[in-house]
Amino acid sequence: MNTKHNSIKLWDFPGGIHPPENKTQSTQLPLGNLPIPPQLIIPLNQHLGTPAKPVVQVGDKVLAGQLIAEADGTFSANVHASSSGKVVAIDQFVLPHPSGLKGQCIQIETDGLHRFIATETCENYLTIEPFNLLAKIRTAGVAGLGGAGFPTAVKLTTKTTQEIDTLIINGAECEPYITADDMLMQTSAEEIVAGTFLISHILHNPQRIIIAVEDNKPKAIAALDKAIKNTEPPAEHAGVELAVIPTKYPSGGAKQLIQILTGRETPSGHHSADIGAVCVNVGTVTAAWRAVRFGEPLISRVTTIVGESLATQQNINVLMGTPIDFVLQHHGFEKTKASRVIIGGSMMGFTLPDLLAPVIKTTNCILAPSKQELPLPPPAQACIRCGLCSEACPASLLPQQLFWYAQAEDIERLEAHNIFDCIECGACSYVCPSKIPLVQYYRAAKGNIRNHKSEKEKADRSRQRFEFRKSRIEKEEAEKENKRLARKKAADEVKLKLAEQKLNTETTLVSNELISASTIPLVETTVTSDPKSNDYQPRHEEQKARLERILAAAKNSLESAQVPLKPKNPEFPITEEQLVRQQSRIKQAQLKLVEAEKKLNEFLESNTQVAEDPILRAEVRPQPKPTQSPEEKLRANIEALQARLIKAIEKAEQAKTENSPSANALQLAVEKIKQKIEETENEFKELINSNKSNSE
Repeated sequence: MNTKHNSIKLWDFPGGIHPPENKTQSTQLPLGNLPIPPQLIIPLNQHLGTPAKPVVQVGDKVLAGQLIAEADGTFSANVHASSSGKVVAIDQFVLPHPSGLKGQCIQIETDGLHRFIATETCENYLTIEPFNLLAKIRTAGVAGLGGAGFPTAVKLTTKTTQEIDTLIINGAECEPYITADDMLMQTSAEEIVAGTFLISHILHNPQRIIIAVEDNKPKAIAALDKAIKNTEPPAEHAGVELAVIPTKYPSGGAKQLIQILTGRETPSGHHSADIGAVCVNVGTVTAAWRAVRFGEPLISRVTTIVGESLATQQNINVLMGTPIDFVLQHHGFEKTKASRVIIGGSMMGFTLPDLLAPVIKTTNCILAPSKQELPLPPPAQACIRCGLCSEACPASLLPQQLFWYAQAEDIERLEAHNIFDCIECGACSYVCPSKIPLVQYYRAAKGNIRNHKSEKEKADRSRQRFEFRKSRIEKEEAEKENKRLARKKAADEVKLKLAEQKLNTETTLVSNELISASTIPLVETTVTSDPKSNDYQPRHEEQKARLERILAAAKNSLESAQVPLKPKNPEFPITEEQLVRQQSRIKQAQLKLVEAEKKLNEFLESNTQVAEDPILRAEVRPQPKPTQSPEEKLRANIEALQARLIKAIEKAEQAKTENSPSANALQLAVEKIKQKIEETENEFKELINSNKSNSE
């Protein structure tokens, strides 16, 4: 296959600088290896995102490549044992971070045998769906080896709205001193090309596949050119283009490299996939290929060991978790000669506070310069507003304004000036005549903004919870008020109906008095039912049953009150106040029980006496009515009607005084009673006259 690299059109990106490369020191020797260290310290956060969760315990024996911590969420990555041995600690250890802070790590005491787990190979990845290939890469814990450490499986999982037409394999490696990718391309060019086609298959075969290398790496270019010619692309895959780009810092940045090769500029706040391009580091491509082809998890990487304070400068294949102090000792490190130890290159690297920190997936270089080679920076001077930083910025930002806003902690203006578009390349600091460490201010400002957003999100969530609770309480109160109003309305309606019924009853009674006046008995006798009569028995049984139900309810209340109290939450035991309230309930229940028993006993005794005493039975029996003559009956009726007339007149006057609606009806009743009295008196007179005539 022909390599296409001379005919590729290239673009330029704004800014950029040309610092001393210092790449020849570490490329004189071939790729080396270190002996297995006696101890490995493997951090659980070697990637961008959430730290992994341990799946082993202290005392467990592990093999090389064994999973010891699983990914916790989407933006996380698995962590594996770098060599065989025994887990001796899961604790906080110092991390390779500029802050010098500690993080959770798994410490393994190695056995020196480097026994590996059984792995599953894959002869033909083209027969496997891209989703399953991504699962293999995710299982292997592959993360970006170019510096950012972004989980590779997440990066290759593009959205359905993103059409990827260009795949770029980044071998530019523009950072001074670092030659890890250069050495990898020289020694593993075939694996890089094979991994490139694997990534292309996962991304559904983009139209263009480009491997980009800076022109200061002739051996790597030759090795890749040979590998591309000797590799036939799979069916339906585009041919690989080898792009040799001019040496310029920071051409290795993903956004800058995409702009060089395609002319497309990534908009602020967007990813390269949004413009149809994906950029993957050559080290990441190799790790992904080995994960799919041989089932190997990511447990080692190529790292540049360089600096004049070292006796040996070279690239080595080092296990993850190897203490940096161990690495430096095997390269003849002279501590008194070194100015400091830097993780990364001279532009984007940071000074390591503690040499006991381990090598992780993003450790591409350990720089140990001498005091003459890389002296400590001089004190910063005041900004002279020369504008050189703006000219050097590859992201077309305004570093001078960002510096002022960072000093003032003006978050709104920092975001308005797109501080998160800063790739922290250090070009502005490099050209600054006042030696102001601008990148350090930007990093601190980004951290402050992230903390501010995190606190704001927490406050917003708290406010939302409060508002939701307030809304819920208001809703419950409204429901209670509606129920109360409904009950009040129902009660008012019942009262109104009862009042209407009472009024109707009074009117009916008055009318009935008129109708039944003539049938009113002359002598009103109160008759109590005989205990042995038929109508006595049902009333007796009903009253007895009611008293028995009251007694049973009192017993149940006492039993319920005497149940021992049990705390709902074991953390909150029963209080003295709760015990006192329980005793009060028990006493009240006992009093109610005694009262119920007393009422039932009194009822039973009274009814027993009535049933057994013949005198009492006789007293409650109905007495026979005396025989009356017609004259006596009429006289008694007249007297009864006169008595009712007096009562009717009183009710009518009272109703008239109160303006009652029944006043008219009562007055009518008075008139009818008078009329009835008159008729009865006439009947009485006629009876008397008749009796006189008969006697004569």
